[in-house]
Amino acid sequence: MRGLLVPRELPAHRTRTQDFDEVVLDAYAEIDVLWHDRLTDLDIAVDDVPGILPRDPDDVTWPDEVEADGPIPLARLVPAGIDRRGNRTRPRLILFRRPLQRRAKTEADLLEEILAILIHQISNYLGVTEEILLAGPDAT
Repeated sequence: MRGLLVPRELPAHRTRTQDFDEVVLDAYAEIDVLWHDRLTDLDIAVDDVPGILPRDPDDVTWPDEVEADGPIPLARLVPAGIDRRGNRTRPRLILFRRPLQRRAKTEADLLEEILAILIHQISNYLGVTEEILLAGPDAT
């Protein structure tokens, strides 16, 4: 048999990665509507698994920019800086797909978890409280 088993326009054709990316975009859109002008420099990225380890493996502690569930990192806010080649880098919020997907039983749970992480991390990035983030810049 040649050709696609499932046509591209059907949901079954999408991968779990594509589904996850769509949920991230949906959750981010809720915040971006309110704060678009202040978020233009922030990149949102997705990695499959975290490439970071706790500071102390015996007593799991994470730096402030890492959002974790115990020893498992779920997201990380990387500030702007300079890369190895001397080029400037933009601030980047990285969500770790597999740990987040494993914790969510449904797509609604996943959306809720991602939205909570985005709210927490973006409020830290902007230097506002989570309540102000949800209310919008006019609330400050």
